[in-house]
Amino acid sequence: MSKSATPTPPAVTRALTALGEDVATWRRLRRLTSAQVAERAGLSRSTVASLENGKGTSLENTLRIARALGVLDELAASIDPYATDVGRLRSEEILPKRVRQSDPRTPTHGR
Repeated sequence: MSKSATPTPPAVTRALTALGEDVATWRRLRRLTSAQVAERAGLSRSTVASLENGKGTSLENTLRIARALGVLDELAASIDPYATDVGRLRSEEILPKRVRQSDPRTPTHGR
């Protein structure tokens, strides 16, 4: 993983660590070695180890590993906006195709 221009926020570091621990737990529950997961995902064992150790990988690699572990659908569903209270409350709204930053000097009421 390449170095970012800005440091990784602590919340992201905690999420990477938790995700890595969960991936390792799923792998063990499935009685798979990291080499087996890597082979099924079409990745190197070091990529699987990086994710499990909280170092992170690309999103595609993370999804490949989730697929190899049989949890891809659950992972994808976990970010479904309409499975949240906010998403359900706003589900009837027509979402804009693009979101532009509004001018703070312009009132937004009546739009």
